[in-house]
Amino acid sequence: MNENGSGRTSRTNWAHVDGMADDEIDTSEVPPLTDDFFRRATWRKPTPVSVTIQVDPEILAWFRVQGDVGERRMAEALRIYVEAHKAT
Repeated sequence: MNENGSGRTSRTNWAHVDGMADDEIDTSEVPPLTDDFFRRATWRKPTPVSVTIQVDPEILAWFRVQGDVGERRMAEALRIYVEAHKAT
């Protein structure tokens, strides 16, 4: 199943889209982002989820010696790994 969950394969040429310069993109139907829009906008940050996983003792020890930032650094390391391995 693909990312949109419909089970259908996208016919979009994503390589072409990724290669487009900003001035080649038709934004004529996009409404302008006014000061009022930004005044009403709110920042939404994803809420972290607590999970239990098994890790090698030496890896856990390394993150624990980082002090209070150890958990955050572990989460950042996982995020970097995911971004590096996403399907293109």
